[in-house]
Amino acid sequence: MDHEPYDYSPIVDREPIRWPSGARVAFYVGLNVEHYPVDRSGLSIAPHTAGLSPDPLNHGWRDYGPRVGIWRMMDCLDHLGLRPSVMLNSEVCARYPRIIEAGRARDWTWVAHGKDNSRYQADMEPDVELAYVREIVDTIERATGRRPRGWLGPALTETFHTPYVLAELGLDYVLDWANDDQPYWLNVPGMMSVPYPIEVNDITLFVGKSLSGPEFVRIIRDQLDQLHADSAHSGRVMSLALHPFVVNQPFRHKYVAQALEYVARHPGVWLTTTDEIAAHYARHHAPGPT
Repeated sequence: MDHEPYDYSPIVDREPIRWPSGARVAFYVGLNVEHYPVDRSGLSIAPHTAGLSPDPLNHGWRDYGPRVGIWRMMDCLDHLGLRPSVMLNSEVCARYPRIIEAGRARDWTWVAHGKDNSRYQADMEPDVELAYVREIVDTIERATGRRPRGWLGPALTETFHTPYVLAELGLDYVLDWANDDQPYWLNVPGMMSVPYPIEVNDITLFVGKSLSGPEFVRIIRDQLDQLHADSAHSGRVMSLALHPFVVNQPFRHKYVAQALEYVARHPGVWLTTTDEIAAHYARHHAPGPT
């Protein structure tokens, strides 16, 4: 490629962002609904068996999400009136149709998240990647009745061609470049970056750092309080990435409920989705030269 995917832009030099109804922070739940094939490795809690096929220990831990955890999460989101942005592997559509049915009934936002969470598309040739992503997006559209507007790569992986592939297929934004508290335009016509969290993420905090539930709640509160303070003159985005096989384990669930309730009841917060954030930003902030 002959240029960087995006330009350097210090946040203090930008045109102010104004969210609807005077909100200072736009908040969305990034709910990861994923499929991990039984015969491929994936995110693991027990490294000593991670290379085995099959790997009942780690696969069973991951498989708790679509079987049990997601339903516990739905109850929590329904109670708070939150519509998540679902990071959806296209394989979920065929393998767990009951989840798609429940999400459609709740008017969830669907973000394409690769085919499954054990296959990464780094190093794909452009024509191969185009066909691969087209199949993913078309599958999600058929199952959900809505064509995805956004993309999150499995493990946030991309090629240098990915934003061009997404634009060609009619998508508007990507979540992989987790480097900002605000949306911004990429150097690809019509393609935007929307913030997605690396650290405010249950895998990072619970699996990577082995934090307790109360520590998790404190981190979410601190994140929102700081972003709310920062947004006195220009809006910010806060997102919380959640994986039901992690955060909806019984001993953790009440803490994610506490954290989400703190955000949902906080003044000056726009409870929204990635689609709505991208659409609002595009209406009010024209892309610069590419």
